[in-house]
Amino acid sequence: MITKFLGRVFSGRMFKSAKPRIIPVAEHGISRERIGSCALRTCDALQEAGYAAFVVGGAVRDLILGRTPKDFDVATNATPEEVRGIFRRSRIIGRRFRIVHVLCGRDLVEVTTFRGPADVADTSHQVEDEHGRLLRDNVWGDQSQDAARRDFTINALFYDPAREEVWDYHGGVADLKSKKLRIIGDPEQRYREDPVRMLRAARFAASCGLEMDAATRKPVKALAPLLANVPAARLFDEMLKLLLCGHAAECVKRLRKEGLHHGLLPMLDVILEQPMGERFVMLALKNTDTRIRTGKTISPAFLFAALLWHEVLAAWKKHQARGMPPVPALHEAMDGVLDQQTEQLAIPRRYSSDMKELWIMQPRFEQRAGQRPYRLLEQPRFRAAYDFLLLRCESGEVEKSLGDWWTSFQDADADARATMLVTDSAPAKKRRKRRRRKPADAAPAAE
Repeated sequence: MITKFLGRVFSGRMFKSAKPRIIPVAEHGISRERIGSCALRTCDALQEAGYAAFVVGGAVRDLILGRTPKDFDVATNATPEEVRGIFRRSRIIGRRFRIVHVLCGRDLVEVTTFRGPADVADTSHQVEDEHGRLLRDNVWGDQSQDAARRDFTINALFYDPAREEVWDYHGGVADLKSKKLRIIGDPEQRYREDPVRMLRAARFAASCGLEMDAATRKPVKALAPLLANVPAARLFDEMLKLLLCGHAAECVKRLRKEGLHHGLLPMLDVILEQPMGERFVMLALKNTDTRIRTGKTISPAFLFAALLWHEVLAAWKKHQARGMPPVPALHEAMDGVLDQQTEQLAIPRRYSSDMKELWIMQPRFEQRAGQRPYRLLEQPRFRAAYDFLLLRCESGEVEKSLGDWWTSFQDADADARATMLVTDSAPAKKRRKRRRRKPADAAPAAE
Protein backbone atom coordinates (compact mmCIF):
# COMPACT_ATOMS: atom_id res chain seq x y z
CA MET A 1 0.00 0.00 0.00
CA ILE A 2 2.79 2.41 0.92
CA THR A 3 4.75 1.43 -2.20
CA LYS A 4 1.71 2.10 -4.36
CA PHE A 5 1.16 5.47 -2.69
CA LEU A 6 4.80 6.52 -3.15
CA GLY A 7 4.67 5.40 -6.76
CA ARG A 8 1.74 7.71 -7.40
CA VAL A 9 3.46 10.59 -5.65
CA PHE A 10 6.72 10.35 -7.55
CA SER A 11 5.03 9.57 -10.87
CA GLY A 12 3.12 12.84 -10.64
CA ARG A 13 -0.34 11.28 -10.52
CA MET A 14 -1.33 13.07 -7.31
CA PHE A 15 -0.36 16.46 -8.67
CA LYS A 16 -1.85 18.63 -11.36
CA SER A 17 -0.29 18.42 -14.79
CA ALA A 18 2.51 20.90 -15.38
CA LYS A 19 1.66 23.87 -17.51
CA PRO A 20 3.82 24.59 -20.55
CA ARG A 21 5.27 27.84 -21.67
CA ILE A 22 3.40 28.59 -24.89
CA ILE A 23 5.70 30.43 -27.31
CA PRO A 24 4.16 32.41 -30.21
CA VAL A 25 5.47 32.32 -33.78
CA ALA A 26 6.89 35.84 -33.44
CA GLU A 27 9.37 34.47 -30.88
CA HIS A 28 10.25 31.01 -32.21
CA GLY A 29 9.94 31.82 -35.94
CA ILE A 30 8.52 28.47 -37.14
CA SER A 31 5.79 29.03 -39.72
CA ARG A 32 3.33 26.37 -40.78
CA GLU A 33 4.88 26.29 -44.26
CA ARG A 34 8.10 24.82 -42.86
CA ILE A 35 6.33 21.65 -41.70
CA GLY A 36 6.34 18.64 -44.03
CA SER A 37 3.13 18.17 -45.98
CA CYS A 38 2.48 14.66 -44.63
CA ALA A 39 2.92 15.82 -41.02
CA LEU A 40 0.56 18.75 -41.66
CA ARG A 41 -2.10 16.50 -43.15
CA THR A 42 -1.74 14.09 -40.23
CA CYS A 43 -2.10 16.82 -37.60
CA ASP A 44 -5.03 18.43 -39.44
CA ALA A 45 -6.90 15.12 -39.74
CA LEU A 46 -6.40 14.26 -36.06
CA GLN A 47 -7.51 17.73 -34.93
CA GLU A 48 -10.56 17.61 -37.18
CA ALA A 49 -11.46 14.30 -35.53
CA GLY A 50 -11.37 16.01 -32.13
CA TYR A 51 -7.92 14.93 -30.93
CA ALA A 52 -4.87 16.94 -29.94
CA ALA A 53 -2.00 16.66 -32.42
CA PHE A 54 1.48 18.23 -32.38
CA VAL A 55 4.70 17.94 -34.34
CA VAL A 56 7.13 16.83 -31.67
CA GLY A 57 10.76 16.24 -30.80
CA GLY A 58 13.74 16.55 -33.10
CA ALA A 59 11.90 18.29 -35.93
CA VAL A 60 10.91 21.18 -33.64
CA ARG A 61 14.44 21.33 -32.23
CA ASP A 62 16.00 21.48 -35.71
CA LEU A 63 13.55 24.13 -36.94
CA ILE A 64 14.42 26.37 -33.98
CA LEU A 65 18.11 25.88 -34.82
CA GLY A 66 17.39 26.91 -38.42
CA ARG A 67 17.95 23.44 -39.87
CA THR A 68 15.81 21.35 -42.22
CA PRO A 69 14.49 18.27 -40.37
CA LYS A 70 15.05 14.86 -41.93
CA ASP A 71 11.60 13.70 -40.81
CA PHE A 72 8.60 14.81 -38.77
CA ASP A 73 7.01 12.92 -35.87
CA VAL A 74 3.53 13.58 -34.47
CA ALA A 75 2.27 13.12 -30.90
CA THR A 76 -1.42 12.87 -30.05
CA ASN A 77 -3.86 11.87 -27.30
CA ALA A 78 -5.50 9.39 -29.68
CA THR A 79 -4.67 5.72 -29.03
CA PRO A 80 -2.96 3.68 -31.77
CA GLU A 81 -6.27 2.02 -32.61
CA GLU A 82 -8.00 5.41 -32.90
CA VAL A 83 -5.24 6.75 -35.13
CA ARG A 84 -5.45 3.62 -37.26
CA GLY A 85 -9.18 4.20 -37.70
CA ILE A 86 -8.65 7.72 -39.07
CA PHE A 87 -6.00 6.95 -41.67
CA ARG A 88 -6.65 4.32 -44.30
CA ARG A 89 -2.98 4.01 -45.22
CA SER A 90 -1.52 3.33 -41.78
CA ARG A 91 -0.27 0.44 -39.67
CA ILE A 92 0.44 -0.19 -35.99
CA ILE A 93 3.97 -1.43 -35.30
CA GLY A 94 6.15 -2.25 -32.29
CA ARG A 95 5.79 -4.17 -29.07
CA ARG A 96 8.12 -2.26 -26.75
CA PHE A 97 6.49 1.02 -27.86
CA ARG A 98 3.35 0.74 -29.98
CA ILE A 99 3.25 3.47 -32.63
CA VAL A 100 1.44 4.11 -35.91
CA HIS A 101 3.03 4.72 -39.29
CA VAL A 102 0.88 6.99 -41.47
CA LEU A 103 1.72 6.94 -45.18
CA CYS A 104 1.26 9.83 -47.62
CA GLY A 105 2.49 8.65 -50.98
CA ARG A 106 6.16 7.85 -50.39
CA ASP A 107 6.32 9.94 -47.22
CA LEU A 108 5.89 8.41 -43.77
CA VAL A 109 4.99 10.05 -40.46
CA GLU A 110 5.42 8.30 -37.12
CA VAL A 111 2.50 8.95 -34.77
CA THR A 112 2.87 8.23 -31.04
CA THR A 113 0.26 8.39 -28.30
CA PHE A 114 1.03 10.60 -25.27
CA ARG A 115 2.70 8.36 -22.69
CA GLY A 116 2.33 8.54 -18.94
CA PRO A 117 3.99 6.99 -15.85
CA ALA A 118 2.96 3.46 -14.97
CA ASP A 119 1.53 2.65 -11.54
CA VAL A 120 4.16 0.84 -9.45
CA ALA A 121 1.69 -1.93 -8.62
CA ASP A 122 0.67 -2.41 -12.26
CA THR A 123 3.32 -4.13 -14.36
CA SER A 124 1.02 -5.35 -17.13
CA HIS A 125 1.92 -2.43 -19.40
CA GLN A 126 5.45 -1.67 -18.21
CA VAL A 127 8.18 -4.32 -17.93
CA GLU A 128 11.79 -3.79 -16.83
CA ASP A 129 14.83 -6.04 -16.78
CA GLU A 130 17.07 -6.56 -13.75
CA HIS A 131 19.09 -3.45 -14.63
CA GLY A 132 16.06 -1.15 -14.82
CA ARG A 133 15.88 -1.04 -18.63
CA LEU A 134 12.33 -0.75 -19.95
CA LEU A 135 11.44 -3.77 -22.09
CA ARG A 136 7.83 -2.83 -22.77
CA ASP A 137 6.02 0.43 -22.08
CA ASN A 138 2.60 1.23 -23.48
CA VAL A 139 1.09 3.39 -20.73
CA TRP A 140 -0.96 6.29 -22.08
CA GLY A 141 -1.08 9.69 -20.38
CA ASP A 142 -1.49 13.39 -21.08
CA GLN A 143 0.80 15.80 -22.87
CA SER A 144 2.67 17.02 -19.78
CA GLN A 145 3.38 13.43 -18.71
CA ASP A 146 4.54 12.65 -22.25
CA ALA A 147 6.92 15.63 -22.12
CA ALA A 148 8.33 14.37 -18.81
CA ARG A 149 8.91 10.93 -20.36
CA ARG A 150 11.10 12.32 -23.16
CA ASP A 151 14.86 12.13 -22.77
CA PHE A 152 16.21 15.69 -23.07
CA THR A 153 14.61 19.11 -22.68
CA ILE A 154 15.48 20.04 -26.28
CA ASN A 155 13.41 17.05 -27.49
CA ALA A 156 10.37 17.78 -25.28
CA LEU A 157 9.03 20.52 -27.57
CA PHE A 158 5.58 20.41 -29.18
CA TYR A 159 4.54 22.46 -32.20
CA ASP A 160 0.87 23.12 -32.97
CA PRO A 161 0.59 23.74 -36.74
CA ALA A 162 -2.94 25.17 -36.39
CA ARG A 163 -1.88 28.00 -34.08
CA GLU A 164 1.83 28.02 -34.95
CA GLU A 165 2.73 27.76 -31.26
CA VAL A 166 5.55 25.89 -29.49
CA TRP A 167 4.61 24.27 -26.17
CA ASP A 168 7.67 24.00 -23.92
CA TYR A 169 7.30 22.08 -20.61
CA HIS A 170 10.95 21.85 -19.52
CA GLY A 171 12.77 24.92 -20.80
CA GLY A 172 14.07 23.28 -23.97
CA VAL A 173 14.02 26.50 -25.99
CA ALA A 174 16.07 28.29 -23.35
CA ASP A 175 18.53 25.38 -23.26
CA LEU A 176 18.97 25.60 -27.04
CA LYS A 177 19.72 29.30 -26.78
CA SER A 178 22.23 28.75 -23.96
CA LYS A 179 23.82 25.73 -25.77
CA LYS A 180 23.01 23.34 -22.93
CA LEU A 181 22.03 19.66 -23.06
CA ARG A 182 19.98 18.65 -20.04
CA ILE A 183 18.25 15.36 -19.33
CA ILE A 184 14.71 15.37 -17.91
CA GLY A 185 14.36 13.78 -14.47
CA ASP A 186 16.95 11.88 -12.48
CA PRO A 187 19.88 11.16 -14.84
CA GLU A 188 20.84 7.80 -13.35
CA GLN A 189 17.29 6.49 -13.45
CA ARG A 190 16.74 7.71 -17.01
CA TYR A 191 19.96 6.09 -18.22
CA ARG A 192 19.05 2.83 -16.51
CA GLU A 193 15.62 2.88 -18.18
CA ASP A 194 17.33 3.18 -21.56
CA PRO A 195 21.17 3.09 -21.70
CA VAL A 196 21.04 4.22 -25.35
CA ARG A 197 20.24 7.69 -23.98
CA MET A 198 23.94 8.00 -23.15
CA LEU A 199 24.80 7.59 -26.84
CA ARG A 200 22.04 10.00 -27.79
CA ALA A 201 23.48 12.54 -25.36
CA ALA A 202 26.84 12.37 -27.14
CA ARG A 203 25.16 12.64 -30.53
CA PHE A 204 22.97 15.63 -29.66
CA ALA A 205 25.83 17.43 -27.94
CA ALA A 206 28.04 16.99 -31.00
CA SER A 207 25.48 17.61 -33.74
CA CYS A 208 23.81 20.61 -32.05
CA GLY A 209 26.97 22.16 -30.60
CA LEU A 210 25.80 21.74 -26.99
CA GLU A 211 27.52 21.00 -23.71
CA MET A 212 26.10 18.50 -21.22
CA ASP A 213 25.26 20.04 -17.90
CA ALA A 214 27.05 18.57 -14.86
CA ALA A 215 24.12 16.43 -13.67
CA THR A 216 23.56 14.96 -17.14
CA ARG A 217 27.22 14.00 -17.55
CA LYS A 218 28.01 12.76 -14.03
CA PRO A 219 26.62 9.17 -14.14
CA VAL A 220 27.66 8.37 -17.73
CA LYS A 221 31.06 6.77 -17.18
CA ALA A 222 29.81 4.63 -14.28
CA LEU A 223 26.75 3.43 -16.22
CA ALA A 224 28.47 2.92 -19.60
CA PRO A 225 28.70 -0.89 -19.05
CA LEU A 226 24.87 -1.03 -19.20
CA LEU A 227 25.15 -0.65 -22.98
CA ALA A 228 26.20 -4.30 -23.03
CA ASN A 229 22.59 -5.20 -22.13
CA VAL A 230 21.11 -3.37 -25.14
CA PRO A 231 20.05 -5.62 -28.06
CA ALA A 232 22.71 -5.58 -30.77
CA ALA A 233 20.25 -4.56 -33.51
CA ARG A 234 19.10 -1.48 -31.57
CA LEU A 235 22.67 -0.54 -30.74
CA PHE A 236 23.56 -0.77 -34.43
CA ASP A 237 20.65 1.51 -35.36
CA GLU A 238 21.79 4.12 -32.85
CA MET A 239 25.40 3.92 -34.00
CA LEU A 240 24.23 4.34 -37.59
CA LYS A 241 22.33 7.50 -36.64
CA LEU A 242 25.42 8.78 -34.86
CA LEU A 243 27.74 8.10 -37.78
CA LEU A 244 25.37 9.47 -40.43
CA CYS A 245 24.20 12.61 -38.64
CA GLY A 246 26.66 14.83 -40.52
CA HIS A 247 28.80 15.34 -37.41
CA ALA A 248 30.33 11.87 -37.05
CA ALA A 249 33.88 13.08 -36.42
CA GLU A 250 32.74 15.27 -33.53
CA CYS A 251 30.47 12.48 -32.24
CA VAL A 252 33.36 10.03 -32.00
CA LYS A 253 35.38 12.64 -30.10
CA ARG A 254 32.44 13.01 -27.70
CA LEU A 255 32.20 9.25 -27.25
CA ARG A 256 35.86 9.17 -26.27
CA LYS A 257 35.45 12.16 -23.98
CA GLU A 258 32.58 10.52 -22.10
CA GLY A 259 34.19 7.06 -22.06
CA LEU A 260 31.48 5.54 -24.26
CA HIS A 261 33.54 4.30 -27.20
CA HIS A 262 34.76 1.16 -25.44
CA GLY A 263 32.76 -1.86 -26.54
CA LEU A 264 30.55 -0.18 -29.15
CA LEU A 265 32.83 -0.93 -32.01
CA PRO A 266 34.89 -3.43 -30.02
CA MET A 267 38.09 -2.43 -31.77
CA LEU A 268 37.46 1.28 -32.23
CA ASP A 269 39.13 2.18 -28.94
CA VAL A 270 42.21 0.18 -30.00
CA ILE A 271 42.28 1.86 -33.41
CA LEU A 272 41.99 5.34 -31.93
CA GLU A 273 45.04 4.71 -29.80
CA GLN A 274 47.17 4.13 -32.90
CA PRO A 275 48.32 7.32 -34.68
CA MET A 276 47.96 5.82 -38.17
CA GLY A 277 44.61 4.18 -37.39
CA GLU A 278 43.21 7.31 -35.79
CA ARG A 279 44.21 9.44 -38.77
CA PHE A 280 42.56 7.02 -41.19
CA VAL A 281 39.32 6.80 -39.16
CA MET A 282 39.01 10.56 -38.67
CA LEU A 283 39.61 11.18 -42.38
CA ALA A 284 36.83 8.70 -43.23
CA LEU A 285 34.44 10.36 -40.78
CA LYS A 286 35.21 13.87 -42.00
CA ASN A 287 34.74 12.84 -45.63
CA THR A 288 31.40 11.27 -44.71
CA ASP A 289 30.32 14.43 -42.88
CA THR A 290 31.23 16.56 -45.90
CA ARG A 291 29.24 14.35 -48.28
CA ILE A 292 26.17 14.41 -46.03
CA ARG A 293 26.27 18.19 -45.61
CA THR A 294 26.55 18.71 -49.36
CA GLY A 295 23.64 16.37 -50.09
CA LYS A 296 25.70 13.55 -51.61
CA THR A 297 24.94 9.88 -51.11
CA ILE A 298 26.93 7.87 -48.60
CA SER A 299 27.43 4.17 -47.96
CA PRO A 300 27.20 2.80 -44.40
CA ALA A 301 29.18 -0.23 -45.57
CA PHE A 302 32.03 2.02 -46.72
CA LEU A 303 32.08 3.81 -43.39
CA PHE A 304 32.10 0.64 -41.29
CA ALA A 305 34.76 -0.84 -43.57
CA ALA A 306 36.91 2.23 -42.87
CA LEU A 307 36.34 2.03 -39.09
CA LEU A 308 37.50 -1.58 -38.95
CA TRP A 309 40.14 -1.60 -41.71
CA HIS A 310 43.19 -1.16 -39.51
CA GLU A 311 42.15 -4.06 -37.30
CA VAL A 312 41.74 -6.19 -40.43
CA LEU A 313 45.16 -4.98 -41.58
CA ALA A 314 46.80 -5.95 -38.27
CA ALA A 315 45.20 -9.41 -38.28
CA TRP A 316 46.16 -9.89 -41.93
CA LYS A 317 49.83 -9.22 -41.17
CA LYS A 318 49.76 -11.64 -38.22
CA HIS A 319 48.34 -14.46 -40.33
CA GLN A 320 50.96 -13.89 -43.03
CA ALA A 321 53.73 -13.86 -40.42
CA ARG A 322 52.60 -17.35 -39.43
CA GLY A 323 53.16 -18.53 -43.00
CA MET A 324 49.65 -18.22 -44.41
CA PRO A 325 49.44 -17.09 -48.08
CA PRO A 326 48.28 -13.46 -48.55
CA VAL A 327 44.77 -14.06 -49.94
CA PRO A 328 43.69 -16.77 -47.46
CA ALA A 329 45.25 -14.67 -44.68
CA LEU A 330 43.13 -11.66 -45.67
CA HIS A 331 39.94 -13.75 -45.69
CA GLU A 332 40.81 -15.16 -42.28
CA ALA A 333 41.44 -11.65 -40.93
CA MET A 334 38.16 -10.29 -42.31
CA ASP A 335 36.09 -13.12 -40.86
CA GLY A 336 37.76 -12.83 -37.47
CA VAL A 337 37.20 -9.07 -37.19
CA LEU A 338 33.57 -9.28 -38.28
CA ASP A 339 32.85 -12.20 -35.95
CA GLN A 340 34.21 -10.30 -32.98
CA GLN A 341 32.29 -7.19 -34.04
CA THR A 342 28.97 -8.98 -34.44
CA GLU A 343 29.01 -10.08 -30.80
CA GLN A 344 28.25 -6.49 -29.77
CA LEU A 345 27.08 -4.61 -32.85
CA ALA A 346 24.86 -6.52 -35.28
CA ILE A 347 26.11 -5.32 -38.67
CA PRO A 348 23.56 -6.63 -41.21
CA ARG A 349 24.79 -9.13 -43.75
CA ARG A 350 24.06 -6.71 -46.60
CA TYR A 351 26.72 -4.41 -45.15
CA SER A 352 29.29 -7.01 -44.11
CA SER A 353 29.42 -8.54 -47.60
CA ASP A 354 30.04 -5.11 -49.14
CA MET A 355 32.70 -4.39 -46.52
CA LYS A 356 34.50 -7.62 -47.41
CA GLU A 357 34.40 -6.73 -51.08
CA LEU A 358 36.02 -3.35 -50.42
CA TRP A 359 38.72 -4.97 -48.29
CA ILE A 360 39.53 -7.84 -50.66
CA MET A 361 40.01 -5.41 -53.58
CA GLN A 362 42.72 -3.38 -51.82
CA PRO A 363 45.67 -5.75 -52.54
CA ARG A 364 44.65 -5.81 -56.21
CA PHE A 365 45.51 -2.12 -56.54
CA GLU A 366 49.16 -3.10 -56.12
CA GLN A 367 48.95 -5.21 -59.30
CA ARG A 368 49.56 -2.87 -62.23
CA ALA A 369 50.91 -5.26 -64.87
CA GLY A 370 49.26 -7.24 -67.64
CA GLN A 371 45.49 -7.51 -67.74
CA ARG A 372 44.92 -7.21 -64.00
CA PRO A 373 44.33 -3.42 -63.92
CA TYR A 374 41.76 -3.75 -66.72
CA ARG A 375 39.91 -6.51 -64.89
CA LEU A 376 39.87 -4.45 -61.69
CA LEU A 377 38.33 -1.50 -63.54
CA GLU A 378 35.44 -3.75 -64.59
CA GLN A 379 34.48 -4.60 -61.02
CA PRO A 380 31.04 -3.15 -60.03
CA ARG A 381 32.40 -1.70 -56.79
CA PHE A 382 35.64 -0.37 -58.28
CA ARG A 383 34.77 3.27 -57.57
CA ALA A 384 34.08 2.65 -53.87
CA ALA A 385 37.26 0.57 -53.54
CA TYR A 386 39.22 3.32 -55.32
CA ASP A 387 37.87 5.94 -52.88
CA PHE A 388 38.93 3.63 -50.06
CA LEU A 389 42.42 3.46 -51.58
CA LEU A 390 42.62 7.27 -51.69
CA LEU A 391 41.82 7.37 -47.96
CA ARG A 392 44.69 4.96 -47.34
CA CYS A 393 46.99 7.17 -49.38
CA GLU A 394 45.89 10.35 -47.62
CA SER A 395 46.41 8.80 -44.20
CA GLY A 396 49.95 7.73 -45.12
CA GLU A 397 49.31 4.00 -45.02
CA VAL A 398 50.39 3.55 -48.67
CA GLU A 399 52.33 5.71 -51.09
CA LYS A 400 50.42 8.59 -52.63
CA SER A 401 51.87 7.66 -56.02
CA LEU A 402 49.72 4.50 -56.05
CA GLY A 403 46.52 6.53 -55.80
CA ASP A 404 47.81 8.98 -58.42
CA TRP A 405 48.52 6.10 -60.81
CA TRP A 406 44.99 4.75 -60.54
CA THR A 407 43.51 8.24 -60.86
CA SER A 408 45.35 8.66 -64.17
CA PHE A 409 44.85 5.11 -65.39
CA GLN A 410 41.06 5.05 -65.14
CA ASP A 411 40.73 8.30 -67.13
CA ALA A 412 43.38 7.55 -69.76
CA ASP A 413 42.67 6.29 -73.29
CA ALA A 414 43.69 2.84 -74.49
CA ASP A 415 47.11 3.86 -75.81
CA ALA A 416 47.99 5.81 -72.68
CA ARG A 417 46.92 2.91 -70.48
CA ALA A 418 49.16 0.53 -72.39
CA THR A 419 52.20 2.73 -71.75
CA MET A 420 51.33 3.08 -68.05
CA LEU A 421 51.38 -0.63 -67.29
CA VAL A 422 54.14 -1.57 -64.89
CA THR A 423 56.59 -4.19 -66.12
CA ASP A 424 56.58 -7.21 -63.87
CA SER A 425 59.87 -7.07 -61.98
CA ALA A 426 59.78 -10.75 -61.07
CA PRO A 427 62.28 -12.82 -63.11
CA ALA A 428 60.62 -14.82 -65.81
CA LYS A 429 60.79 -18.52 -65.17
CA LYS A 430 62.45 -20.50 -67.88
CA ARG A 431 60.11 -23.03 -69.26
CA ARG A 432 61.44 -26.13 -70.95
CA LYS A 433 59.85 -26.99 -74.21
CA ARG A 434 58.65 -30.51 -74.17
CA ARG A 435 58.79 -32.41 -77.44
CA ARG A 436 55.91 -34.66 -78.11
CA ARG A 437 57.24 -38.13 -78.81
CA LYS A 438 55.61 -40.16 -81.50
CA PRO A 439 54.63 -43.65 -80.53
CA ALA A 440 56.84 -46.27 -82.15
CA ASP A 441 53.89 -47.97 -83.81
CA ALA A 442 52.27 -44.75 -84.93
CA ALA A 443 51.08 -44.69 -88.49
CA PRO A 444 52.60 -42.09 -90.86
CA ALA A 445 50.65 -38.88 -91.16
CA ALA A 446 48.27 -38.73 -94.05
CA GLU A 447 49.15 -36.26 -96.74
